[in-house]
Amino acid sequence: MSIGILALSISVIFVRQKRKEYNKIGKENGDNLVEGISLQVFTFEHLSEATNSFKEELGRGASGTVFKGVMQQKMVAVKRLEKEFTQGEMEFQTELKTIGKMYHRNLVRLLGYCFDGDNKLLVFEYMSNGSLAGILFNQENRPSWEERIEIARDISRGILYLHHECEAHIIHCDIKPHNILMDDKWCAKISDFGLAKLLKQDQTNTYTEIRGTKSYVAPEWYQKQAITVKAGVYSFGVMLLEIICCRKCVDWSGSEDGAILEEWAYDCYATGKIGSLVGNEMVEERKVERMVKIGIWCVQYDPSLCPTMKKVQLMLEGTVEIPIPPSPTSFLSSI
Repeated sequence: MSIGILALSISVIFVRQKRKEYNKIGKENGDNLVEGISLQVFTFEHLSEATNSFKEELGRGASGTVFKGVMQQKMVAVKRLEKEFTQGEMEFQTELKTIGKMYHRNLVRLLGYCFDGDNKLLVFEYMSNGSLAGILFNQENRPSWEERIEIARDISRGILYLHHECEAHIIHCDIKPHNILMDDKWCAKISDFGLAKLLKQDQTNTYTEIRGTKSYVAPEWYQKQAITVKAGVYSFGVMLLEIICCRKCVDWSGSEDGAILEEWAYDCYATGKIGSLVGNEMVEERKVERMVKIGIWCVQYDPSLCPTMKKVQLMLEGTVEIPIPPSPTSFLSSI
């Protein structure tokens, strides 16, 4: 009996000690920053061990580097934010709370974080099939037309959620194939919110410095206009044309006339050469034309002409008619 009591006493002491250690971890890493959401808090040492000292790099983006990790026999992706991209403490807290509350099947799920001085890390679900860029621009094993259109629909659903359905409206600011990841069922999910701009509930636009990747940045950024969710629609439009054509939006390896994808796509549409956009791929021309028209509407230089993401989704699903789009650059000739 005395041995049993001794063992029980040791167990109680052990549990209490572990609880103290957990509380200490929470305090050291800002556990109170994300009150009201179920994110796990990790120490830097824990994440270093899980990633084998950040040994296997999965990818590198504008705001940090992503490493493969293993936790409880499950694969995870650990993003280590670069010091020059880590915001002030209050902004980091705000964005962490917002991203932690987001849940949508077409957004990469945030599982936890580490907030330890200059060490700011985010832990995400692992996406086994890599990025859309990795498969879209691979001429040997690219997705079929139907698969590509389903990917476009997946992405549009995720952006619609960000723009209109989550608690704080979010402009992702870096929508591009490299930031679209594919899970084990080939479902497309939006990742990398390091450059995202949050809009308050009563806010429809914001003024901020240029964010994102040059070829996907909406013209209003350069014109120093107020930035709205239409900037995200523009980036989606550029990427939709890439998805249609399986080529990068800027490619100087061929003819100069086709180097800028949005200009070439409009020229092919306007001159009735829509089949040129998919090469030798066997796709009904009317299907290609419909998708190209959506893309052209999204990349209008005048943001007032761009459709909302809700309208884009309806067009992708084929439930609304698509009017004849003007040239994307026609706005420039009027100013």
